[in-house]
Amino acid sequence: QVQLVESGGGLVQPGGSLRLSCTVSGFADVFGWFRQAPGKEREAVSCVSDSPFDTFYADSVKGRFAATRDNAQNTIYLQMNGLTPDDSGLYFCAAGRERLSPTWYCATPIAMDYWGEGTLVTVSK
Repeated sequence: QVQLVESGGGLVQPGGSLRLSCTVSGFADVFGWFRQAPGKEREAVSCVSDSPFDTFYADSVKGRFAATRDNAQNTIYLQMNGLTPDDSGLYFCAAGRERLSPTWYCATPIAMDYWGEGTLVTVSK
């Protein structure tokens, strides 16, 4: 059983930065960040694996967001820079038990085995 707890969300002005954290208890091979804005479908933001190291980023966040794993701290981070109002939404951390590619997991969120409750990000003046 894996438990995921997100934190770090909040209100930020356009152009600002936030770092989301996902504290993990248990073991999984692939972790992902997904977001859902009001009235919109959930979308993948980033997925990351450790062995081998591999990452996937949605086109909308490439060059602005970075996902990292700190295994010593049992924490997954999502550094978000250059935020825009389109980045607003509820951000979820998810974990997959199988050693499959982050690209596949991000394209197939239903395959993620565990989900956190989410942390809210609001980008607004």
